[in-house]
Amino acid sequence: MAYPAKNHVLKTFEQLAKLLPEAERTKPQVILVAGGEVEFRNDTDRELVFRQESNFYYLSGCSVPSSFLLAAYRPGTSLETVPTIELFIPKAELADMMWSVPPPSIEEFRKTHDVTTVDHPAALSASIDTFIKALPGALFHTLPRNSPLFPTLAAEYTQQVLSADGAVTDLYLLSALHHARLIKDDYEVAEINTANEISSRAHEVVMRVLGAAVKGKIQASEGAGVARPLLPGEWLIEKEAEAEAIFVASCRREGSVHQAYMPIVAASTRASTLHYCCNDREFAWGPVEPHDHKNQNDFAHDHTKEITPQVLLIDAGCEWNNYASDITRTMPVGNGGKFTPEARAIYELVLDMQAKSFSIIKPGLHWDAVQLLCHRILIRGFQKMGIFKSPDSPGSGSWNSEEAILQSGISSAFFPHGVGHSMGMDVHDVPSASKPTVNPTIKPPSPLNGHESFYTYLRLRLPLEVGMVVTVEPGIYFAPYLLAPVRESNHINHDVLKKYESVGGVRIEDDIIITDTGYKNLTTVRSDVEWIESVCAGDI
Repeated sequence: MAYPAKNHVLKTFEQLAKLLPEAERTKPQVILVAGGEVEFRNDTDRELVFRQESNFYYLSGCSVPSSFLLAAYRPGTSLETVPTIELFIPKAELADMMWSVPPPSIEEFRKTHDVTTVDHPAALSASIDTFIKALPGALFHTLPRNSPLFPTLAAEYTQQVLSADGAVTDLYLLSALHHARLIKDDYEVAEINTANEISSRAHEVVMRVLGAAVKGKIQASEGAGVARPLLPGEWLIEKEAEAEAIFVASCRREGSVHQAYMPIVAASTRASTLHYCCNDREFAWGPVEPHDHKNQNDFAHDHTKEITPQVLLIDAGCEWNNYASDITRTMPVGNGGKFTPEARAIYELVLDMQAKSFSIIKPGLHWDAVQLLCHRILIRGFQKMGIFKSPDSPGSGSWNSEEAILQSGISSAFFPHGVGHSMGMDVHDVPSASKPTVNPTIKPPSPLNGHESFYTYLRLRLPLEVGMVVTVEPGIYFAPYLLAPVRESNHINHDVLKKYESVGGVRIEDDIIITDTGYKNLTTVRSDVEWIESVCAGDI
């Protein structure tokens, strides 16, 4: 399937027309944007792996560094339905061929890209002049200038427009792009689906390597000095970094160049840190306690040790052709590949939060409703487990009802983040469109909405529409810094809470596409307890 550049450009111009002041809407509109440039590691002359800026790629499907795009739209003419798209890609130089992979030739590029013309950047100025003369009064749109978030567009190009009494603005294009990108087309869904399939298999690979160790098929090695180095399938996973390495290797083996974000691989109580970034600790071993965050390599080598039962939370997803996946699985480590009773109870509650979310998802449903439902399910589950008191508890009353606890906001200490977000070319996709600053769809605070803290970190606050791709990722965490403010709460049975704190954290995350009838789950790796335990125990 060819990249639908013309459709994406047209969609962006249509969104621009909605955002412009009425007096500007009948004018010709021109988009002028620069692509990303290759970056180098300090003092090495060695290129970092290039990834095209998302908005440029959305408009062009072009992954060539140092490229430019010029597109024109004019209401009431043929350009209203078929905009002109001109791409400018660098000319291959001898140095490119000697040191790295050269850009494609213009002839090669024309065969693979759905654009009007292709040329080299030296021709960009002449094309701008042509547009100025052919489209008098045109408004030229750029991404925000003077922002480190977007590729730099040389001032000479905007000055060229201004010198000809033209108009240049960076007020509307980014918002138009975000609104266009919010709803995915079939091409985009297919790319996201491929990323999900690769990442799903990578999650399962980690689980199966853990399971092989449980069955004794992988043994601890002596490290350096053995007869030969171990192959990835022979690694005994004893560290977060080893689990990360296997995940990334599995994705790379299937052709994915980039991770959509830096993987989060957190064992034991470190799973309570939402965006844990280090991935540098060993699993918790006896006699070191689960709360000890200071496990270092020196303890793991040349000592007899037994792994402490714990969870391993992996939040990781690869990209496929600049489109993301975002998957979290929480798996048991130690205890023969089985969850402890406490970890299993928390895991099953998070799974129920996700299942109940899926049961109500459909077009038109406001995402806030999913967030509120997750807090309700958490409260009911905690009351059943005894972590939260209920009206039926000894010495308790109506002030411990589900509604009373909901209004207190105390569940935010255990589920502080949003249940999901828009996803596409970026893992936290199109923030200005998915959580707009001015948002009439949000209801004013009231007891019907629960506590305002539920929505603080929610990244999507809109009614769902067909074509949205969103994550569904409830979680429960026992983070000391989050629990500190509620340590004296009368809603909590603190003796029961202590039994669960060593679990650390559990999150389960899938990626879905909103359909006419509900949703389709693009994530294929299973999350039910029976399957997870069977794989991590090496039984299947």
